[in-house]
Amino acid sequence: MDVQRSPGVDACHTPRIDDVELSSQPSSWSEQAAQGLADAGYRRGGARRAILELLDEQPCALTAVEIQSELCARNREVSRASVYRVMEELEEIGLLQRVEVGRGLVRYEPARHGPGHHHHLVCDRCGRLEPFTDEGLERAIRRACERLPLRVSEHEIVIRGACSACSSA
Repeated sequence: MDVQRSPGVDACHTPRIDDVELSSQPSSWSEQAAQGLADAGYRRGGARRAILELLDEQPCALTAVEIQSELCARNREVSRASVYRVMEELEEIGLLQRVEVGRGLVRYEPARHGPGHHHHLVCDRCGRLEPFTDEGLERAIRRACERLPLRVSEHEIVIRGACSACSSA
């Protein structure tokens, strides 16, 4: 298995918005998400825009607490309730992926269309989350999807274990 850690901002899963062709959508994920929320009837606002822009910049998934803390560090006060509300709205319209990392901890990242889709390595001891890609795994998943009795819209692989720092400690 040729596993590669995903550098930079990675694309994730194909959004589920009724299989709309995304080339006609706004260019950045944050613009696409803002338009998707507006189309779904959600109000526009400064806090929502700040959350969308922050998520668009991230290389991997963040917790709601990390999102709120990062916004606070940027002098943008957003309540945790607002963060969770926006996460729920984005997930509902298929533009956000939840990554369950265990112990009740959930991380969020943009669901993106195109190459660069990644999966996650999770340390069971310290909770570290690291993205990875593996083309052989993706080929196997595509072959399996062809045999399944449903049209697969997305998939997620989370591999758990002890990271190098925790396993050597």
